[in-house]
Amino acid sequence: MPYAQIDADLTAMNTLGLPARAKCLLRVRSIREAQQAYAFLASHPEGFGLSLILGGGSNLVLRGESLNTVLKVEIPGWRRLDGTEGTSVLVEAGAGENWHGFVRWTLTQGWPGLENLSLIPGTVGAAPVQNIGAYGLEVAERIESLDALDLTSGKLKRFDPAACQFGYRDSIFKRQPGRWLIMAVRFRLPRRWQPITHYGDLAHELAKRGFSDSSPLQISDTVIALRRRKLPDPAELGNAGSFFKNPIIEAGQCAALLIAHPALPHHPQPDGREKLAAGWLIEQCGWKGRRLGSVGCHAQHALILVNHGGAAGKDILQLAASIQDDVFRRFGVKLEPEPVFI
Repeated sequence: MPYAQIDADLTAMNTLGLPARAKCLLRVRSIREAQQAYAFLASHPEGFGLSLILGGGSNLVLRGESLNTVLKVEIPGWRRLDGTEGTSVLVEAGAGENWHGFVRWTLTQGWPGLENLSLIPGTVGAAPVQNIGAYGLEVAERIESLDALDLTSGKLKRFDPAACQFGYRDSIFKRQPGRWLIMAVRFRLPRRWQPITHYGDLAHELAKRGFSDSSPLQISDTVIALRRRKLPDPAELGNAGSFFKNPIIEAGQCAALLIAHPALPHHPQPDGREKLAAGWLIEQCGWKGRRLGSVGCHAQHALILVNHGGAAGKDILQLAASIQDDVFRRFGVKLEPEPVFI
């Protein structure tokens, strides 16, 4: 049976540092323990029903209510699966592994492909849920398959990328919260590696460092430096990373906005639409560095909502709603939050 804790304090288990408690916290460290957790939930449908599957707590807003059962995924391990020399390397990691630690391990083994996703907080199992992405790469582009336990039936299922239904910061796992407990994720990393360095900030920083022919580790180190410069450490200032998705709008709406706002950053998408920079929109509305009591926008990055200390979930939600309202009034663009609200 998984290690169980009754009346667990979840404040230190979410990077925003928001207060919440769980009637029962089950720490899942293996497939067997996951199946035992399913049996516990199936036999205790009342009072101890599942409220949350928790990884690193880095993409989460806890509203503060008392939760029932929380499954904390701590499945460890990473390994190479294929033993032949081919065009790619297949590696697997347990869902509870720290994402950044896993990325750096692959790079030190000489298996590039994930370097652009360095220093993203959270666990390996959470990466496909959010389809994490940064500096021109989404994790969906590297996932070969994953295993997840169906908490409605107790059956283990293997997902290929198509079955994951990946989208921009989206997946079937995010759209069906509480159903799928991800166990392990496999990544196909290319031997014929091509660096992805076209993203503006990354390209500029690499050039500044004199990395004209960048190695995977150099790209990783540069991404780490960029993220540390722009983003607050959750251990020092509570935050959930980028709080809003970059909105994707129709080309006609973008053209109209550019007439009124010529400096508007925009990026054409394969389907003809345009992706806008949410941080720029928020900053233009005067929110960068602004504080409302115990919460506010980070002084260096308008996309980061922070807990200055003592905030509750409702404070973050009220701040987010105010920002959304201001951006919509000025630009007619709806911002969609990235984190999951529990």
